[in-house]
Amino acid sequence: MGKGRMWRRALLGIFGAAAAMALPTGEAQAQASVEAFYKGRQMTMIVYSPPGSTYDIYARALVRHMDRHIPGKPNFITQNMPGAGGLKATDYLYNIAPKDGSVIGTIGRGLPFEVFLGKPEFRFDPLRFLWLGSMNRDVSLAISWHTSKVKTLQDLQKIELLSPGTGAGADSEIMPLAFNSLAGTKFRIINGYPNTVQAALAMERGELDGIGYWSWGSIITAQPHWLRDKKINLLFHTGVKPLPEAPDVPSIRQFAQNDLDSRSLEFLLAREILGRPFLAPPDIPADRAKALRDAFIATMKDPEFLKEAEKSKLEIDLVTGEEAEGVLRTASKAPPEVINRVKSLLGR
Repeated sequence: MGKGRMWRRALLGIFGAAAAMALPTGEAQAQASVEAFYKGRQMTMIVYSPPGSTYDIYARALVRHMDRHIPGKPNFITQNMPGAGGLKATDYLYNIAPKDGSVIGTIGRGLPFEVFLGKPEFRFDPLRFLWLGSMNRDVSLAISWHTSKVKTLQDLQKIELLSPGTGAGADSEIMPLAFNSLAGTKFRIINGYPNTVQAALAMERGELDGIGYWSWGSIITAQPHWLRDKKINLLFHTGVKPLPEAPDVPSIRQFAQNDLDSRSLEFLLAREILGRPFLAPPDIPADRAKALRDAFIATMKDPEFLKEAEKSKLEIDLVTGEEAEGVLRTASKAPPEVINRVKSLLGR
């Protein structure tokens, strides 16, 4: 072999090895691609409820810290999109928003379950969304205003209580109806309230007697003075364990007298595991989807974020995206007898 050919082979070997070392592979290449996409980018957080609502408070706290944990450190803006009990924001995220990882959002935790119950106006597949996770798991309560004649669960089984409805499929409407069927309560739903924030103001004005289903986290975050000043009566809660702050308040679960009712109630209350859910549109590239899920988890463990959450009295109890998706996948496989019993509890 000639010296010229030998040198050429040696040079090719050197340059080939150098090129191989320089090329990012696998996860490193994906990371570089994700960072390049997000660097200098403006992201949007879609909130289905109005400014000042509990979902809005949680969402704004999240985006103040999540950007640090996304490769490329993008900027966030928050856009409130109330309407149709959350369907407006859900439709936007599912059908209209870019599917590139630049938009995320939060929707009412009960909306995905309405799809499994066959509501025709809910035209989306919950399992196609990218579920980032939830900032907390929740327990909800039924409450009455201090001037109401209804002071206890026993009163509520005898006396009608005017409670707000905030849209088709909203928890505020469907859950009190289920409690009426299951436990003999006498909630009367007054429709037309745009959101629970407005309903709370109406209750304070005397237009409503109480609220049939509102999360404990929302009450202690948005209305802590109600508890401090004894403005509300706690009628019952939905948890498995007693409330540490109110151990004498009964759980609605005691009224599930057979296996079918128990499984049906579990289907209805599974939404509480989702607490404050965050999601992104379907079909986001896999590397960006992983980056968003990882960033959500990292934010929930971020000391600066946790310090702000404690100051704002936000309950934080991480539900991962995989766990949230698993809850919905299980609900999607509920047997016909459970679905039919849930429908009967809701009067459908």
